[in-house]
Amino acid sequence: MIDNNRTDTALVCKDFQDQVSQVLIRHKSILDIITKLDQYNARINRALAKSVTNCGCISINATKQDYDRDSFEEMLNAVNSHIEGTLCDNCKEVINEEIGSYFFYLAALCNSLDLDLDQIIKNEYNTIKTLGIYSLK
Repeated sequence: MIDNNRTDTALVCKDFQDQVSQVLIRHKSILDIITKLDQYNARINRALAKSVTNCGCISINATKQDYDRDSFEEMLNAVNSHIEGTLCDNCKEVINEEIGSYFFYLAALCNSLDLDLDQIIKNEYNTIKTLGIYSLK
């Protein structure tokens, strides 16, 4: 049986990568692409920080993570993201836009290096699915 959701995701990924190749003109140089990736990574971080410091919809309460547990499941339940609250609609929209731009330049990088973004995602998925807890990052 074919999983239509996986097929649709693969098509979206391929179509997205194709569309990027058709519209990227000004920043086609590999140097432009890699610096744009850095720029949008910084913009994502800045938008997240502004959600805390300017909007206040979320807060960050960072403490030492507790990895000293008897089982993986206990450790998984003991660690947390340190985020309290929920992104408001405005902050969520800004972060979504910045991540979208990041993905644009990630697809551009894949195009420049003749890489298949969908295959990269599938490979990483298969690695973490196969290795399970042994693929901890």
